[in-house]
Amino acid sequence: MSKMIITCAVTGAETTKKDNPNLPVTPEEIAASAYDAFLAGASIIHLHVRDQEGKPTQDIETFKKAMSLIRKRCDVVIEVTTGGAVGMTPEERLQPVKLEPEMASLDCGTVNFGDEYIVNTIPTMKEFASQMKAHNVRPTLECFDLSHVYASHVLIKEGLVEPPFHYGLVLNVPGGVRYDVETLDFFVRRLPEGSFWTVMGIGGRASLLSHFGALSLGGFMRVGFEDNIYYSKGVLAESNAQLVERAVRLTQEAGHEIANPTDVRKLLKLRGA
Repeated sequence: MSKMIITCAVTGAETTKKDNPNLPVTPEEIAASAYDAFLAGASIIHLHVRDQEGKPTQDIETFKKAMSLIRKRCDVVIEVTTGGAVGMTPEERLQPVKLEPEMASLDCGTVNFGDEYIVNTIPTMKEFASQMKAHNVRPTLECFDLSHVYASHVLIKEGLVEPPFHYGLVLNVPGGVRYDVETLDFFVRRLPEGSFWTVMGIGGRASLLSHFGALSLGGFMRVGFEDNIYYSKGVLAESNAQLVERAVRLTQEAGHEIANPTDVRKLLKLRGA
């Protein structure tokens, strides 16, 4: 790790304003929150959007509007979700890739998600990777389980994903693998040589501890209301930017610099870098 890349997942699919009234929901709110997170030090925005009722959607026009509003404010790297939400079809989930964002998440296996589950078969993964390659979109290979890391090797072996590889290691999802630094280290040691990775600890305690894991093991951080709505135990976060600011402070106190969007584009060889 030379510079710390901080991703901010400002909205997600599951959190509601009842959970935290500060959650951004409309494209305008999402763009404003993304901009504040950028000013605080985030270089990537992981983007979900909501419909007029505040429910998760993969509607391409809603993504287009949110992306346009963000880009009018700043040059932050936008990573769209193709995980979507529980119950969405693969066709729905793939829609925002057509907008040719610089990055997109690519779930690498089926996973328990609380009382629900999200299905990602190998054929589905291949189709997602093929579409991302066709649109020159850099995938973040999201792995919720060790088997997902090995499943990603199928995509790599078939040339559907090309280096540099960027993984998103998602730990502490209810019903999934719990977060601790030993487990994170186990995952990291099994990534392809030279891979970059971002750790996502789900829930207040795991989210904060994952920052220290990233600093200890040479990875990147993700923060935001998708992963965690609290600043401390029982205290709701005021904004996504507040969570970014803490990640920046921890990084700087550990003696590392904060990456900007230009650094990200160069490191991950994004389109136009």
